[in-house]
Amino acid sequence: MSYSVVWFKRDLRVHDNEALAKALAHGPVLCLYILEPSYWGGSDTSKRQLDFLKESLLDLARELKSIHLNLTLMSGEALDVLSKVYSTRTFQSVYSNQETGNSLTFKRDVLVKKWLTSKGVTWDESRQHGVLRGLESRSKWSVQWDLLMSAPQCKVTGSMVAQDLQNSLHLLLPSERWPRTNEWLRSLDACPDRQLGGRTKALELLSSFLNERSGTYVGGISSPLKATSACSRLSPYLSLGCLGMREVVQATQAKIQSGVTNSYQRRGLNNFLSRLHWHCHFIQKLESEPEIEWCNMNQGFTGLREDDWSDDRFNRLITAQTGWPLVDACVMMLKQTGWLNFRMRAMLISVASYPLWLHWKPVGDWLATQFVDYEPGIHWSQMQMQSGTTGINTTRVYNPIKQAMDHDPRGEFVRRWLPVMQRVPDAWIFEPWKMPKDVQARCGVVIGCDWPVPIVDLADATREAKKRMHEHRGESLVKQINAKVLDRHGSKANLKSRGKSKRSAIKNDLKETDQQLTFNF
Repeated sequence: MSYSVVWFKRDLRVHDNEALAKALAHGPVLCLYILEPSYWGGSDTSKRQLDFLKESLLDLARELKSIHLNLTLMSGEALDVLSKVYSTRTFQSVYSNQETGNSLTFKRDVLVKKWLTSKGVTWDESRQHGVLRGLESRSKWSVQWDLLMSAPQCKVTGSMVAQDLQNSLHLLLPSERWPRTNEWLRSLDACPDRQLGGRTKALELLSSFLNERSGTYVGGISSPLKATSACSRLSPYLSLGCLGMREVVQATQAKIQSGVTNSYQRRGLNNFLSRLHWHCHFIQKLESEPEIEWCNMNQGFTGLREDDWSDDRFNRLITAQTGWPLVDACVMMLKQTGWLNFRMRAMLISVASYPLWLHWKPVGDWLATQFVDYEPGIHWSQMQMQSGTTGINTTRVYNPIKQAMDHDPRGEFVRRWLPVMQRVPDAWIFEPWKMPKDVQARCGVVIGCDWPVPIVDLADATREAKKRMHEHRGESLVKQINAKVLDRHGSKANLKSRGKSKRSAIKNDLKETDQQLTFNF
């Protein structure tokens, strides 16, 4: 019996899963998910992400069962697992959807590709995001995103499945029990209030956002208090592919076109659509240059912060002991929930990069482990943008005191996540170190005892950091490389070229290859 392997990666769904649909069109399939110890032992992964994955896999298994398919779970390095499956019964093809993951998954795919080729096995990878492999120019990127997002969604039904053949295949290659994954992890951090995984939860959130919560999207997503409901909260489900990007885009467009009467909701949905576009725009950066996970996008910034690393400053940041209430409240929320809104994420990176003057890579690894919705392409692009090492973006420095006044004016967020702050008077809530000693005594919060003295003087440290950054930006090497960074990564949306008259020609010009571009100036 000949069969194909459907290798599930970041596409944990049946609906609009092009790889699954293609494979079923050619006969029996083995639906395989591989739990890789090396990946989960990495510096950017965590138990909270693995727990979310487990729930999502259980949901996927139920969904597959409804169309007479079984999910086979196997643990081990991908090449070893595929070799084992192949030796048990040879397969003719592997189908999967493209992923843009971290460096480990990229190197793994290179090895798998080489091995499959040596066996004469074809590997068909379908696009599921608006990301192009082998992209040399951004000039056509926006149009191809529109083309993909407007294409019909793939439908997979039980009628496509030959049940008798599938049953015999499942008996031959049954699923393993869930392994002892805790032994792989670097940290067994608890995250009691994280989102639950799976497509069922994702569809519930999508429905509530489109029909209700999108009305508070504009104006609500910057507030650490309002964002928990104003944001779509779909990011972890998009990251693992419990929802398809095209599915979400088309559902949003359909809601707008259905005649949404509430102007706030209409504005919210249109803004959300824009961010779905940017979601893929940022992932494309890592796809085009995998090295931005560990190397400055503009190499003229090499050495800017690396040699000034401070374990003390870093440890105070990750243990919520910086002394700046909004910063420490955000860290506490992140530990408890695995999520923060975009504005607060940017603020954390800014504080780490400027007043604390910490190199973005170790900070990025820590933040990656904290985010349940860790999406490497977006994460590493944003780490570099917010820390200033792209060279092509405006220097972004977020003052945590001003951010608190703007987005948490009554201190509700700070007091929620920092119980000690509940005793501090409103006048001192964002700068408690300035409280007179008699006020400290009355409220029972003594600076240096009940609350830490700020790790550095915010104004002085920020001023010095901006000075150093601006001096560096003026160096000839940085300016020379900037043009190349902008050419490769800058947005080149051409609104005129988005018309239907030009789409056919552009579609024919788009070429995909099996390799990501290298970081080579």
